[in-house]
Amino acid sequence: MSESILAILIASCASVAVSLFVYSLYQIKQEVPDDDREYMDPLPPMVKLIWPLISIFAHYIGERLSVEYIEKSKINLQRSGLGYMLTPQQFFGLQVVSGILCGVVTWWCLSMLDKPAGLAIIVLAVLGFLLPQLNLSDRRKKRENEIIRLLPVYLDFITMSVEAGMNLNGALMQAVDKAPKGALNIELQKVLRDIKAGVGKIDALRNMSERLEIKEISNLVSALAQAEKSGASVGVTLRIQSDQRRVERFQRAEKLAMQAPVKLVGPLVMFIFPTTFIILFFPIATQLVDAFS
Repeated sequence: MSESILAILIASCASVAVSLFVYSLYQIKQEVPDDDREYMDPLPPMVKLIWPLISIFAHYIGERLSVEYIEKSKINLQRSGLGYMLTPQQFFGLQVVSGILCGVVTWWCLSMLDKPAGLAIIVLAVLGFLLPQLNLSDRRKKRENEIIRLLPVYLDFITMSVEAGMNLNGALMQAVDKAPKGALNIELQKVLRDIKAGVGKIDALRNMSERLEIKEISNLVSALAQAEKSGASVGVTLRIQSDQRRVERFQRAEKLAMQAPVKLVGPLVMFIFPTTFIILFFPIATQLVDAFS
């Protein structure tokens, strides 16, 4: 058999294999129901590119996830502000796709360098699988810090509105309209939507507290519930809470300032000191070498 005929056969087999693979993916995608994202938050651009793959894995693997994992992931997504963007099944699909992509990219890079890619593919694939979870934890911490930082500002707006004669609903609306935008603004908008849907004020605030599970928010909701129950002045309660949150924010800033020198020790020892020693002792070392040579 001549080389030209062999090359044609190989190209034909490769074309058929690719066509069958694409057709199989198309058939698999056809069985996946379309997502109704009309009332969901928009997806990031990078996630949009791989969303068909995420949908496939979420459909076929998501049904086999345990109830405990789904509930835990749902809580973590809510606390990170992604509860209206991804379901637990879709988040698991994102983890799987991330792991596969990291493994494929690692294999491709090492193949281009003619390096063995056995263990590296496994390690990078596992790291890619865990990367969305790490990003979720980091996002949650940043979101909680943002809420704690903005809470005194929102309490000032709510307190001034209540002291000016508004009820708590109107004060919350004023805070949402006038205060800085951010995660707390989004959560208070959810509270207002719950109230418009017929949920009581305190119950709507309790729902927010359960979604966030932040100590400062829980203390605020408990104080408002106690004031509502005992008939105490809501304005006085809000003023006390606002002053207390502001003092706590100042104390937290002082604590971080005192921790800064301790955190700088590691970078100093690992990077700054060795560089300084090299700069200082290199001329001395060269002179000693010249002297004894």
